[in-house]
Amino acid sequence: MTPIGKLRQASSLRQQVEEEIAAAIVSGEMAPGELVSAPTLAARFEVSATPVREAMLNLEKRGFVAAVRNKGFRVTEVDQDALTRLAQVRHLLEPEAMALLAPRFTPEMATRARAVADDIVAGAAGEDLAKYLTADRAFHLLLLEFLGNGYLVEIVADLRERTRLVGLTDLLHTRRLEASAAEHHQLVDALEAHDADAARDLMHRHIGHVTGWWSGAEER
Repeated sequence: MTPIGKLRQASSLRQQVEEEIAAAIVSGEMAPGELVSAPTLAARFEVSATPVREAMLNLEKRGFVAAVRNKGFRVTEVDQDALTRLAQVRHLLEPEAMALLAPRFTPEMATRARAVADDIVAGAAGEDLAKYLTADRAFHLLLLEFLGNGYLVEIVADLRERTRLVGLTDLLHTRRLEASAAEHHQLVDALEAHDADAARDLMHRHIGHVTGWWSGAEER
C-alpha cells in the first residue's frame, strides 16, 4: 500500500483509503486473520486515523474485516462456498449481458472500453494491484452500462464488491495476471466483431478465474 499522496484521485480521502485497503484484502496482500489498527494504517497512508476508521467500518459492512474490541480490525477468512456461489451468479448474468451487447456495440463504445482496458494492462505490467482492480471494476461496469440497465450494473457491482481474490498476489510474478489483463482487449475485439458467442464464452472463461487462478486454486 502506498502513501495517500501517491494514490490516484478519487471523490474523497475516505474513498481512496478504502479502495487501497480493499485492493490489499481482495488480492490477499492483507491476509485473512491479519489484525490491523486504524492508527497503523493511517501511518502507512500518511493520513489521519479518521478516514481510515471510516473506510474500515465500510469494509466491515462488506464482510472484509471484523472489528476486534480495543485492538482494531481483523481480516476475515474467505468463505470458499460463498466465493463459488458469487461466481455462479456472475456466470448467469455477465456472459449473457455481453452477448446482448455485441450486436449493438459501437466504435465509440470500443474507444472508451479500450482506454480502461489499457489501464488494466498497465496495472498488471506494473504489478500495481490497486490500479489493476480499480480499472478492472470500471471496465466491466462500463460495458454493462452500455446496455442501459441500471439494475444490472448495481447488482454486478455488489457481487464484485463481495468477491475476494486472495490468490491474486501469487500471480504478480507469473504471466497469468498479464494473460487475464489481455482478456479485456480480447473481449472488446469480440464485441467489435459483433460476435455474441465469442463474447459470451470469453466472459465465462474470465469469471472462471475467480474460483481458479484468483482463488489460489488451479482451474479444471
